[in-house]
Amino acid sequence: MFPVASASGVRLRLTDGRELIDGMSSWWAAIHGYAHPVLDQAVRAQLDDMAHVMFGGLTHAPAVTLARTLVEITPSPLTKVFFCDSGSVAVEIAIKMALQYARGRGRPERTKLLTVRRGYHGDTSGAMAVCDPDTGMHHLFTGLLPRHLFAEAPQPDFGEPCEDEHVAGIARLLDEHRHEIAAVICEPIVQGAGAMRFYAAGWLARLRELCDAHGVLLIADEIATGFGRSGELFGCDHAGISPDIMCVGKAMTGGYLSMAATLCTDEVADGVCASEAGVFMHGPTFMGNPLAAAVANASIDLLLSGPWRSRVGDLQTWLADGLAPARALAGVADVRTLGAIGVIETREPVDLRVIQPLLVDLGVWVRPFGRLVYAMPPYVMTRPDVAALTAAMVEAVARTVR
Repeated sequence: MFPVASASGVRLRLTDGRELIDGMSSWWAAIHGYAHPVLDQAVRAQLDDMAHVMFGGLTHAPAVTLARTLVEITPSPLTKVFFCDSGSVAVEIAIKMALQYARGRGRPERTKLLTVRRGYHGDTSGAMAVCDPDTGMHHLFTGLLPRHLFAEAPQPDFGEPCEDEHVAGIARLLDEHRHEIAAVICEPIVQGAGAMRFYAAGWLARLRELCDAHGVLLIADEIATGFGRSGELFGCDHAGISPDIMCVGKAMTGGYLSMAATLCTDEVADGVCASEAGVFMHGPTFMGNPLAAAVANASIDLLLSGPWRSRVGDLQTWLADGLAPARALAGVADVRTLGAIGVIETREPVDLRVIQPLLVDLGVWVRPFGRLVYAMPPYVMTRPDVAALTAAMVEAVARTVR
């Protein structure tokens, strides 16, 4: 463990005085870096009014503004917003929406979800149940989790054309189980913590068509990809599609406070309210927290008012250039980049006990897992810092992976 004393810009300062370039954006959330004056001020100003108030029967301006902004910037026709306090909970809410919608539309037998292998959607039980059944946590909690349907991981790679054979497997499962599937859930374009891989936009567009043909909802888990990480504002934008339900979180508050949201269409909302309950059955204690909503508004405004697209494009170029030497290493299987994401995939799992302290000694904070040494830096990182970050990643892999 490495105790942190403070954080500013793109640097973490440890209690022993060392400074680390942060390549993780604190698990992809701190897109503006740390101690940003605009975001700091948003929290301080909101604190003068109220830190929290229940969001049942009451409302407040920061949450209303945020909801309107999310509806404006997400793909149409997502029109309804349900706030919650974490990405995993946003996925739980999406799943419950889909099941309650099925009941409201007279199809209570539709209780299963269809998803893809190598996916990751969170650590709560409902979210775990749609994570990869082999590389996720299923083997630890088999008796607790519901059993869903899994297609093969999306193919082909990003930028390549999607052919009929690439969607044949998921099309077959949709056809065979159409009477029991409430929704398909996937991470658009970027499979995050389960794989750090990028797949073709055409596959996502074909999936939308398949869901429409079978009358099945499509849930887009944009928690990792949302707010510009992949080079588009949302992963769905690469394919020009809109889901029926979308989950957002992580970068929404710029990494300041935990907050997420689940958006849905009017049709989904109407179907949910047509169920026997009459309303959506969920209500988190910290739903719509004013402090989190205020800083989320500031973070989104800061993002959209700046040259975020060119910054992310620059990061993709710099990450690709800096990680390219890793391709020559014998222990490396692949090097890939998309937007502000850079990945070195090794042939064998890395030893975290060895590579983590080495990365710290090299002056960077990167958190590898499995066979992946990857970076998702803040969008404000400069070219020299990206060069130092990627050089450390390549050196650490070269010295620890054979």
